[in-house]
This record gives sequence, structure tokens and C-alpha cells, in this order.
Amino acid sequence: MTVVASYVYRDGQRVREAPLTPEGLALEPGEFVWIGLYDPTDAEIETLVDRFKLHPLAVEDALAAHQMPKVEVYGRELFVVARTALKIDDRIAYGETHVFVGDDHVVSIRHGSARAHNHLRTQLEASPLQLKKGPDFVLHGILDFIVDAYAPIVDDVEDSVLEMEQRTLDAFLSRLEIRRLFTLRRELLKFRRILGPMEEVLGRLQSLDLPCIDPDVRPYFRDVGDHVRRVNSRLGGLNDILSSVFEVANLLEQQRQGLITRKLAAWAAILAVPTAIAGIYGMNFEHMPELRWEYGYYAVLVVIAAICAALYVTFKRTKWL
Repeated sequence: MTVVASYVYRDGQRVREAPLTPEGLALEPGEFVWIGLYDPTDAEIETLVDRFKLHPLAVEDALAAHQMPKVEVYGRELFVVARTALKIDDRIAYGETHVFVGDDHVVSIRHGSARAHNHLRTQLEASPLQLKKGPDFVLHGILDFIVDAYAPIVDDVEDSVLEMEQRTLDAFLSRLEIRRLFTLRRELLKFRRILGPMEEVLGRLQSLDLPCIDPDVRPYFRDVGDHVRRVNSRLGGLNDILSSVFEVANLLEQQRQGLITRKLAAWAAILAVPTAIAGIYGMNFEHMPELRWEYGYYAVLVVIAAICAALYVTFKRTKWL
């Protein structure tokens, strides 16, 4: 079974369990049911369609998954799609939560999200005055639960980025570290593409006159929207830091290559002296100065050593070596 939890509530209190049967889903006035599903079967969805008259287009989206965050209205029914996120190593894994909200029911369907709503349900049940508000407050709780998982991802990425920024200043980045930077930047770009639609969803829930959303609950959606905006703003700052890390790494690499080039040029200049002198005397002409001098060989070596030493000292002073 993919039914994680299904309970009926009245006045903010859990009344009874609600199996997915016509009898189990029968509600009295003032009651509402909250059904939590994880990758439901077609039969389970069909039962909910028959009982709550869910719109076929919304049901199709809920079964197909791969949806971007959105909120749609079908008569007195709201259909909300939110994206969950979980950081695994340097990558962010995404899931989806689809929520059907009516006057007397909340149906949440999770795809690919490992974070169950059991803790959220316990938390909401511990505040009966809030839960008494009805299905719209449960919708707020689900969205708040999803958005709360965004901040730890940003915290973790921020720590990694700042660590690599310091590493860039202390030493040169390895190929593996550069690949990791590109991976983080790519993941942040994907994450921002999720946060934008999430902001729009929460903006509509807080500002539009939507069915099943009480005006008293709208400020709660505004609070969740503020959380999304803060996360989005921090992601923008992280992108700026990543860009600066790339720029600093590139400048340091250019500086290192320039230093190596100067050293090679300096050593080439030093080695050119003995090469030139040896090349000249290696031509074996009959009439060349000092060929028949007893100390000519030693004199040439001394001249070579003196010139090379002078060049070495000069390059050292100018920091070419």
C-alpha cells in the first residue's frame, strides 16, 4: 500500500483513521480528511477521483509527475504542485509533491521525495487551534515543510563554496576541484529555476481570492514566500562568489604561467652563453684565438662561469628566478 497516513479531523483534533473506501471516506459536517500518498497506484487514485470528483487534468499531472511548481483552480478544487529538494554529495535531487485541496479534504501525493510528512502531521496535530482552520492550513504546513528543506541545502553549498574560495587563495585548484566548481554552479542554476515558480505559487496563494483559502490563512503563505525569496537571494550571492572564484583561479593561473615563462626565458638566456661559446670553438678553424694557448681551455670555462653567474645574480635580483 502506498497510503502513508489517512485521518479525519474535526475542530483541530484527529477523530479516526480513514481507509480508502466509500465508508472510510464518509465525512460529517465540519470534518475534513487528510490523505498522504507516496507513488499511489491507479486504483487508489480512482477511489479518490470517485469520492472527491478530482479533475481529470489535475489527476493526469499528479500521475505523470515531472511538473514545475504551479497552482491551478478547478471549480472549488485547488491543485498545487511543489518541488522538494535534497542535497546528495555535490548534487541536488528533486522530487514532487502534488496537493489536492477541497473544502473537506487534502490529498498529498509524493513522487521521489524521501521526506515523509509524518513529522509534519504530528507537529500540526500538536497545534489544534491552527489545524482547526482546515485544509488550507494543512496546505500551508506542507509547503512550509518543503521550503524549510531548502535552507540547509544553501548552507551546505555555501560552506563548500567558501572553503573552495579560501583554497583558491592559498593554492592552485586541482582539476577535480575545478570540476566540482562547475558542478556546483550547474546545480545552483537548476535550483534557481525551481525557486522562481515556487515564489509565483506562494504569491498567488497569498494574494488571489482562491477557493478553499481563507483570508486569515493568506499571511501564512506570505511567510513561506519570504523564506523562498531569502533562499533565492542567497543563491544569487553564491553564484557571484562562484564567479569570483573562477576569476581569481584564472588570474592566479595566468600569473603562474607568466612566472614559469619568465623563469624559462631567464634560464635560456643563461644557457645561451656557454652554448654560443662552445659553438664557436666547436667549429675547429685553424686560426682561432687562444687555440694553442696552454691555459685557453680553462680561461674559456672561467669566462663562461663568470658570465653565467652574473646573469644568474641579475635575474635573481629582478625576481625572474
